[in-house]
Formats: sequence, C-alpha cells, structure tokens
Amino acid sequence: MSTCATLSRELTEPLAATAATAATWLLVEQTGPWGARALTESHLDPELGRALEGAAAGTGVRVALVRRPGRHADCLPGARHEVIVAHTAPGRSWVRRAAVADAGELLGLDFAALGAGEHGGWGFEHSGGPIALVCTNGRRDRCCALLGRPLAAELVSAAHSEVWEVTHLGGHRFSPTMLVLPYGYAYGRLSGATAKDVLASTAAGHTVPEWSRGRSYWDRPGQAAEQAVRELTGVTGADELTLRQDADGPGQWTVLVALADGRSWRVTVAEGASEPPRAESCGKAPATPSRMDVVAVEEL
Repeated sequence: MSTCATLSRELTEPLAATAATAATWLLVEQTGPWGARALTESHLDPELGRALEGAAAGTGVRVALVRRPGRHADCLPGARHEVIVAHTAPGRSWVRRAAVADAGELLGLDFAALGAGEHGGWGFEHSGGPIALVCTNGRRDRCCALLGRPLAAELVSAAHSEVWEVTHLGGHRFSPTMLVLPYGYAYGRLSGATAKDVLASTAAGHTVPEWSRGRSYWDRPGQAAEQAVRELTGVTGADELTLRQDADGPGQWTVLVALADGRSWRVTVAEGASEPPRAESCGKAPATPSRMDVVAVEEL
C-alpha cells in the first residue's frame, strides 16, 4: 500500500503554499516518546500541554515539542527543558532561548506580545547558525518517522547545523519536512543533500524556492504569492520581499509583493481543490485538500 508521501510525489503535488502558519514558534524540549497529539500525549503534563495550547490560541504563536535526534526510550524526563522561541517576520526575525526546570513557567509568557514579535527580554539571544526542525512523529504519520528520522540523523552526523526532531509541521504527505529558523521557511521532500543545501543557504541569508513550502509568517495566499514572485525573479534573499494582502471575496485574494530594490507585483491567488482525491495523511480516507492557485501576476 502506498504511503501518503509516495502518492503525493506521484501526483506531483506542488509544495508551495503548504507551510503551517505561525508568526512565532514556541518549541519546548520533551524527551521520550510522543503520541499523535504530542502536547497531551508525552511525558509533558497533559494539563500543561492543554494550557499552553489555550494560551497560544489566537495569538500567532504555535507550540510544538522538540527533542534531540536519536533513540527515544520510554524513560523518565530530564531535569530541565530547553526552550526556543522564534519570531519569523521578514526583517524582524529573532530567536531567543533558555532552559527551565518547570515547563509550567512558560504560562507566564505574554503570548500576545510574542505573536506580535516582542520578546520582552525573555531568555537570551540565539547566536549560532540555523536551527533545523525535522518532523519525525511517527505516531501522527508513519511517513514522518520513516523519512524524517533518517534525515535528522544524517544532518546530525554531518554536524551541519543545530538539529532537533519536532512533533508536527503539517503536510505529512510532503515528508521529509523541515522548518528552519530564524526565517521560518518550511521545506518538503528533502534528501540529505538538499537539506544541507537549505541549511547552507539559510546561513547565508537565503531561501531555496525549489523545496520551499512557504514562510510560516505568511498565511497560505501570501505564501503562494511570494513563491510566484521568487520563481519569476530568481530572488532568493530571505528578507528581500514584503507582502500586503487583501481578501477580494470568498476564496480569492490580491497580494502586493514588493522587493527591496523597489519593484513590486500584484498577485491574484484563488483557492482550489486538489484532484484527484488523495490521502492527506497515512490512514486517512482520500480527500481533495485545499490548494492555492496563482491566477495572475502583474508587475506594477
């Protein structure tokens, strides 16, 4: 039986505009196994997991668990949790980190401020290179374990960057998937070689449109418009584009995309349905997932 990732490749389903939307990521280290709903199905206190989800709701903050790649025996959790908070707005991205003995301390964070890009001096500034987050949660989708865990292990063995396994990035059928900080671009269908290229490009301040699913700071119409302009111009600088988006009506948007050199485009994006039906995740019934179609690109 084909996996969801195999079928998506066979259907040449576009990667663009499929990234999870989050202005800010709150990543909490949690060792041991993860369930399908990891925030409430791991060694993290499930009440705390629900409270973190509730605190983040509607703020632009997305909470996920992370752990170092390797074997994950069902052992007692560590004494401390490393925490990474990353804001992904173009030109205003930042990464802060700290370690806490009690993850419950995170409920004291101002989630609305974090979502708006204000860290309030929390933690200390990340001074290293790119941070790679590879989705590996096989309890949520087997493709993430079968394809994601080997990718994470290969990146660690290459000592190419700081690498973490993460619970959920969305888009299992695009496995192996990876989110890279500080810019917040998600990538799909990576190999060891292409993932290393992505990390090297990120370190130089660039993105790799060929494998990009979009920047998490933008919602899906914005991700589609950005990708269209990058493909048209060949611009790869992570922070060279800014977007302004207006809804024209149900399922259609106009997105103004401006480059740092003064050029700009009006991009029209419409929501469609992917045909033929395919499973969005292993074990799910076939469906026609939403897609973002660029129907017009006009230089201004």
